[in-house]
This record gives sequence, C-alpha cells and structure tokens, in this order.
Amino acid sequence: MKIDGACHCGAIRFEARISPKLVTLCHCSDCQTISGAPYRVNVRVLREAFQLFGEPKRYVKRGSSGEPVVTTFCGACGSAIHSFKEGGDTLNLRLGVITQRAELTPSLQGFCDSALPWAFDITGVERA
Repeated sequence: MKIDGACHCGAIRFEARISPKLVTLCHCSDCQTISGAPYRVNVRVLREAFQLFGEPKRYVKRGSSGEPVVTTFCGACGSAIHSFKEGGDTLNLRLGVITQRAELTPSLQGFCDSALPWAFDITGVERA
C-alpha cells in the first residue's frame, strides 16, 4: 500500500510503501513516556521503501535490548515521525503522521506486560 504523510506543521513529509498487516500497538513504558499516551501505534517500513523530505530532530535512547534506538520528531511542531536502529533495514513509522491512518488497523500488540490496566477495553468510556 502506498502511503504519505507529514508532521503537523508540514516541515517534515514522507512517502512509503507498506504492508497494512505490519501495524502494531506498543505498550512499552518508553513509548508511553515519549508519546504522552497509553501506547503508540507504528507501522514497520523497509528503509528502501521510505522517502523522507525534511530533516527531523533525533533523540537516541537505549532500547530494551540495550542497543541505541533513534527516535525522530519535527523540531518545529514536535510531531513524532519514526524510530529505528542505526544500520537496520526497517523503521517504525508513527501512525498519527500518516494521511491514510484511518485505513490502517493494528494486527498485533507488544509489551503488553507494561500496558495500563484499562488500555485493552475503553468501550465503557463515555464519548463526548
């Protein structure tokens, strides 16, 4: 599937080809803290199928494997763009910056031991 997207202010743009089957929810505590949300939604993309326009800021953290993970965001508006391991073949593109995000349903959840207790079922939460 061909996708495109941008950060909130439009300074960072991208195009990619993805498999919609590779959309995942991450409940790890790093994703919770960095995103300010109960989980983060990503789609895995092959580097060779991804084209970035603009230069995002980079934040390097240690992943659960102990290896450095680069997390990128727009320096102007702060929108999260993607994360990756240096030299890796794939990256994790953030669902919120993808134009076609409504068409992409997660098929897997990871780090569920770190999930907030209510994160799996919000059907009872009143809609405003």
